[in-house]
Amino acid sequence: MDTADPAGAEKPGEPEGPFLPRSRQANERLHAVIPGGAHTYAKGDDQYPEDLAPVISHGRGAHVWDVDGNRYLEYGSGLRSVSLGHAHPRVLQAVRRELGRGGNFVRPSLVEAEAAERFLATVPTAEMVKFAKNGSDATTAAVRLARAVTGRPRVAVCADHPFFSADDWFIATTPMSAGIPAAAAALTATFPYGDLAATEALLTRYADEVACLVLEPAGHTEPPPGYLAGLRELADRHGCVLVFDEMITGFRWSEAGAQGLYGVVPDLSAFGKALGNGFAVSALAGRRELMERGGLRHPGDRVFLLSTTHGAETHSLAAAMAVQTTYAEEGVTAQLHALGERLAAGVRAAAAGAGVGDHVVVRGRASNLVFATLDENRQPSQPYRTLFLRRLLAGGVLAPSFVVSSALTDADVDRTVDVVAQACAVYRKALEAGDPTPWLGGRPVRPVFRRRA
Repeated sequence: MDTADPAGAEKPGEPEGPFLPRSRQANERLHAVIPGGAHTYAKGDDQYPEDLAPVISHGRGAHVWDVDGNRYLEYGSGLRSVSLGHAHPRVLQAVRRELGRGGNFVRPSLVEAEAAERFLATVPTAEMVKFAKNGSDATTAAVRLARAVTGRPRVAVCADHPFFSADDWFIATTPMSAGIPAAAAALTATFPYGDLAATEALLTRYADEVACLVLEPAGHTEPPPGYLAGLRELADRHGCVLVFDEMITGFRWSEAGAQGLYGVVPDLSAFGKALGNGFAVSALAGRRELMERGGLRHPGDRVFLLSTTHGAETHSLAAAMAVQTTYAEEGVTAQLHALGERLAAGVRAAAAGAGVGDHVVVRGRASNLVFATLDENRQPSQPYRTLFLRRLLAGGVLAPSFVVSSALTDADVDRTVDVVAQACAVYRKALEAGDPTPWLGGRPVRPVFRRRA
């Protein structure tokens, strides 16, 4: 069934939302056997209003159903990985074909060569590629390779981007650094996005120590003019490796990622998420001279680049090839931008119409929209985010972000805007009261990266 609130508002002290008794029971089962109750911290029930964390039964296209039978329009599907929508027929057809032929072997299969050739045709700025299962492994492999080829220990990461890897070299920079030796943390430095002078100062401070610069080439704002080219020049001049994390920008900015859109070629880049449309596949790609150091055809010391049992699974590689073909033949990136532009315009109009246009703010590239929830002083607010998420759920919209999939229709987007308008009406009541607490229904949502549970 669909959840909805035709009144579009609620009385303080009477928070509404979908009826989730089975989801609540399922959440308890999950916590009993899985630390955090989920396999990704961003999927944790602490990211949702109290007792309003639906456990998913299944999905199709842009819709998901929870175990209680409620149907939702879903945004940010699979943490941005399911960009074509759930159970996409072309992807499933390719996967089923390979499953019937065996999934993994003691020697490489021809599918591995086909998938690599297809990827390099899609991302022509790269010369070699190696597949893995998740983004952390691919990005960490880039860091290890950069350290090996430069002989330098330090890693410089962009401080303005939220996540690069589950490995020590990055997690050491977050509040969740328990269990990571201080010596490992000391080898990671940070630089601000868009500030070439600050980055050069860092490289000068640690002269001949920085192995690589790691960043998302674009995020919620466009790169300043000349910025990426300036980083390329800095990396060349200081002898370090330029690494683009294209987990999000890959396919959403262009089929060839941000490097294909902006025309700046990194030494190494890591792709994932949209590459498999929910199937587990990631990729490390880059210049042959560097990538070969992880192979067998070079005279230097061997680099343990990537060696994964499941990186060669034929069905995931088939999914990746089907995704790339679908993007190319159906113009998916353009569809994502068009849907995102329609959604952003509608949300901004709804927020402005409710008098909260300075408090419910849509940000980011049209294909990768997020929203900010600001308080009376226009500061980011977890309580107001909680209020907003609760109202979206009440309207049948599951949206930790406004990241679109190509399975959405214009009608889906318009319905979402209607629900946002209802949420904004409640948001204004809370702003007028100067306190969102009566509308929260329990504890507020919490940031993923925090020191205490």
